[in-house]
Amino acid sequence: MAFETEDHYARLADRYDANWGHTPQYVAYMCRNIATRLQVRPDDRIADIGAGTGLFLRAVEDVVGPDRPILCIDPSRPMLDRLPDDPRLRPVQATAEQVANREVELPYDQLDAVLMKEVIHHVVDIPAMLAGMADLMAPGGRFLVVTLPPRLDYPLFDAALDRFAKRQPEPEGIAVDLRRAGLDVSLEYGEFPVRVDRDHYIELVGHRWMSVLSTFDDDELAAGLDEMRRRHPDPELRFVDRFAFVLGVATGR
Repeated sequence: MAFETEDHYARLADRYDANWGHTPQYVAYMCRNIATRLQVRPDDRIADIGAGTGLFLRAVEDVVGPDRPILCIDPSRPMLDRLPDDPRLRPVQATAEQVANREVELPYDQLDAVLMKEVIHHVVDIPAMLAGMADLMAPGGRFLVVTLPPRLDYPLFDAALDRFAKRQPEPEGIAVDLRRAGLDVSLEYGEFPVRVDRDHYIELVGHRWMSVLSTFDDDELAAGLDEMRRRHPDPELRFVDRFAFVLGVATGR
């Protein structure tokens, strides 16, 4: 039986930060890229949509003033319950669609900096959500979507790679939707070389670390893990993680 997305993140919450504990360099890399593109200022009104446990908030939290709440938006209460103990962090249990449709009350009428990191594949109607978010952006506001390309180089089993590719939106399509929503858009790609212990990586997959893995039942996942063990006998895995950074700027308003 497949797991629903919310069940996936509820189960993952306890170990979410530990999933990245073996690669602090990745967290630092991603935070640098987010900070460089969002260019956050101390008085910015900020929302992290899909904030989870707040792992990537360090990209902005050193800049934001003490009286500026950072909106940590996520549909998973167990993830939000693990946000750092920082009075500026304001948890908001909601989906991206609910924010875009103004179905949830926020302390800000407009936003200056919005981050969506590896969230957009959970959205059903991406163009409508992006249009709604664009309407929330203040003049000069920056809206950064960080996403993976559909075809991954991960050492996963084939069925997971194929299913991920079918479910993942193309970054170029996201860029087109943001332009149609009236934002000035740039699309850039980045790469992060990964070296990870093979057994640790297989353990992560066994815990359904990626949401697509929650669409496989226990028997399917076990078969996939066996495939990975056969295909990757060496004690260390090396691959390249590629990311798309789609930045929309609300200019000319």
